[in-house]
Amino acid sequence: MKNPHATVRYESHYARRVLLPLQHDFCLRRLFNIILVGLLASAPSLATPLHPVQNPGNTLAIGTRLYVRLETPVSTKTSHLHQAVTARVVREVSTDQGAWVPIGAVVSGTIEKLIPTSDPDDHARLLIRFDKLEIPGHAALDLTSHLTGVDNSREIVLQDGTIQGLLAKDVPVSRMEGTFERLGSAGGQMEKASDKALGKTDTSISYPAGTDMTLALDNPVTVDSTSPPAAANQLSPALAEAIQKFLADAPQRVEGRSGKPGDPLNLVFVGGAGQIARAFEQAGWSEAKKLNVKSAAGTIRSITSKEGYGEAPVSQLYLYGRGEDMAFEKMLNTFSKRHHLRVWRSPLATPEGREIWLSAATHDVGIDIHLGVVSHAIDSDLDAERAKVGADLMASGLVASEQLVERPNPITEGRTATGGTWKTSGQLLVIELKPSGAI
Repeated sequence: MKNPHATVRYESHYARRVLLPLQHDFCLRRLFNIILVGLLASAPSLATPLHPVQNPGNTLAIGTRLYVRLETPVSTKTSHLHQAVTARVVREVSTDQGAWVPIGAVVSGTIEKLIPTSDPDDHARLLIRFDKLEIPGHAALDLTSHLTGVDNSREIVLQDGTIQGLLAKDVPVSRMEGTFERLGSAGGQMEKASDKALGKTDTSISYPAGTDMTLALDNPVTVDSTSPPAAANQLSPALAEAIQKFLADAPQRVEGRSGKPGDPLNLVFVGGAGQIARAFEQAGWSEAKKLNVKSAAGTIRSITSKEGYGEAPVSQLYLYGRGEDMAFEKMLNTFSKRHHLRVWRSPLATPEGREIWLSAATHDVGIDIHLGVVSHAIDSDLDAERAKVGADLMASGLVASEQLVERPNPITEGRTATGGTWKTSGQLLVIELKPSGAI
């Protein structure tokens, strides 16, 4: 084999000694340039690999996201430095060839930073480094990654993956405690009553098992083969045809109490009410409570203490002339952030007699106060929430198939009943649940 470095040196010498003296003769220069291009094309190139390059299809690139769910509770109050931590993958990393990282794969690591705080002017901090990926049936893989988010967390995640806690002054309850202190003995009695009703300020970082996190790869990871998907990514032809007929006349949006158009419908469930409820329970979601004195008190406590309330009531919306039949939500440690959806049974069923349900899912990301209305602000990207619901239910093991389907004349942007903006592709995700006998 010719030495490509020698070839390049020769070409450089040739250009300097032969071509440059001809620079004033345009025609000859054009001729020699054409000859030189031919020489370069036939010579070995430094850009041409000397050995075959491995197919990159099985390599997870830097920045690839892994969606995981904690199996080890972590806390700045009870955990310890270098404690082992494990989490399980809950969303496939897949291509048309299959799942390179399947649901159920395990990531493991240790706590590398643990800073509790008793100072109201200092943040608690926690850093978990996941450095191992274990896929069933495969050898363990080394992992270099960092945390990019804790789903629905009141804390923030810094650029290096460190979780940073709240300051006491940012919790409404702590401001009430300061007011009570200034009132003397009378304030002491009021503070005791407040502690009983609302709880004390707690700015520690505490995540239970089941907390959803997102990791990003800092180095590529190569997987030698794919794993089977958790569920079929296509509906059966008969079910697909039934859903298309159903969507031809199905409503596109829910309504507020006054009849004002609200959230778009972006999910279809096929199965019974019990199957839907069980799938959400297995996925870590809670069924929302009906609004009453007890649930209202729980909501107030959640807001003032900046804690979560996983069964908080949702405002009622309407479809087919009635309020939702079921509502589910997923929250962590703050009332301002939650995944939630409402579900209505449609008047139609599949040819096999299975019930068809419509659902509107949105992600609350803050509190919105405007024109006398206090409501949740939503993430305007409804397709991300649609994918979240589908992934969580897929991880429950109770899904037979999932498929995005088109509908006639979809609406792709608009406003909620309380004024929030949203956008979507207009597709609906159809989730077929396993029949009870197949669970």
